[in-house]
Amino acid sequence: MPNHSHNQSPNLNRTQNLTQIHGPTLTVRPWTRRSTHHPRVQHRDPDPLRRAPEATVMAADSCHSRSMSWFVKSCIPADPDRHISVPVPVPVPISAPAAASSTTSLCFPAQPPPPISALPDDLILECLVRVPRVSLPPIPAVCRRFADLLASHAFLQLRRARGQLQPSLLAVSVPDHGGAFAQALLQFRPEQQQLQVAALPLPLALLHCGRSVFAHARAVALGRDIFLVGRGATLRVDALTGAARACAPTLFPRKKFAAAAVGGRIYVAGGSARTAAVEEYDPVADAWRVVSEAPRRRYGCAGAGAGGVFYVAGGVAVSGDGARALGAHVCAGSVDALHVASGTWARPRALPGGGCVVGACGVGDHLYVVASHAVELSFWRWHGGAGRGSDLRAGGGWVALEAPPMPRGSVGLGMAVRVTMAGIGRETVTAVMSAAAVRGHNAAGAGPFEGMVLAYDIAGGKWSRAPDLPPGFRRAACAGVEC
Repeated sequence: MPNHSHNQSPNLNRTQNLTQIHGPTLTVRPWTRRSTHHPRVQHRDPDPLRRAPEATVMAADSCHSRSMSWFVKSCIPADPDRHISVPVPVPVPISAPAAASSTTSLCFPAQPPPPISALPDDLILECLVRVPRVSLPPIPAVCRRFADLLASHAFLQLRRARGQLQPSLLAVSVPDHGGAFAQALLQFRPEQQQLQVAALPLPLALLHCGRSVFAHARAVALGRDIFLVGRGATLRVDALTGAARACAPTLFPRKKFAAAAVGGRIYVAGGSARTAAVEEYDPVADAWRVVSEAPRRRYGCAGAGAGGVFYVAGGVAVSGDGARALGAHVCAGSVDALHVASGTWARPRALPGGGCVVGACGVGDHLYVVASHAVELSFWRWHGGAGRGSDLRAGGGWVALEAPPMPRGSVGLGMAVRVTMAGIGRETVTAVMSAAAVRGHNAAGAGPFEGMVLAYDIAGGKWSRAPDLPPGFRRAACAGVEC
């Protein structure tokens, strides 16, 4: 028989094997050129599942477009069993030292987690807002950025928006003989009233000052800060973190003077026989300046701010030059009012009944005072109206309110009562009561008491008893804050 293989063209019967591209990513399979010498014979396969592998390859090749190049065809797998997966990078095995071990270990590149300082300020604020107040004091010492965020106004707004700020009474203890400064925070929560006491370390700038400079200090609240104004020294305390720092002292040394906050600034008057100057403190510039002259020089007076007016009430009017007083008379029931915007003074009507003002504070547009009548206490409210100057006399009036409840026999002859008042928000007036026997007198009946806290509900018109301050807070300076 003739050998047909010798008659066929070598270009038609020879199978061209394309070069295989070796490597982990791509393998080029063989491609066979179909011969056109013999006509294509089509027949039906009775069992397509048992088709030969060559037929499967040819069928797959016939599905590809003839316009595609041979290289593109070779890159498309025809048989799923011959498909090669895309390689995945794996860690490079590194041989351990021969002295330690003969096995191999995988070494991954060390990538330390990003520090919290890499987070934006808004995310850090969200974390700091959720920290309880008792855990806030040490946070400013972590870094300067944390300290700046805690002192920012955005931190206070977020804490208020989440209901984590409560109206509170902050009392700063000034020890008489030895001991350390302390602060007591009384929070007026709806469900219960909570008292927290913590130490108050003095800044280095005030360590050399004697304790007498804060013996009769006044506490004034501006936002979240409490300014403790003493005789020749001023201390600024953050009510949230407890951080304290020294500020500029008053221009004139004062003792038992009037101080209050009006329009974001602090005003002081009285407490000095040298001058009748009224000083204003700017917390941004940390500077004092004289803005007016009081009509009377008062000593032992109380101050309050309400409705844009600075009130100076009670005390003794003194006059003279230096330490030598030329005259003194009692003006304990009178009030001087300075309209801050216009700089004009007015003299409202004196307190009815001839009482002696022992405590005063402002809430909203109203002035609240506690007066002593030798054997009892009275409680009054004054509304000065929206006018200025003499309008304070015409548009205002005293209204008698429920007297603060005192223990039986605690107020009487031979007893000295000290009252420190502060407004808590716009709904509460607090009064810290302390009583002691006057030197040279025998207090018959009940003994002296100190640190008794009474809260007056303005809407309900009733007094209630709050937790007492700890011992040692007889001369505490108090102010109302949100923290």
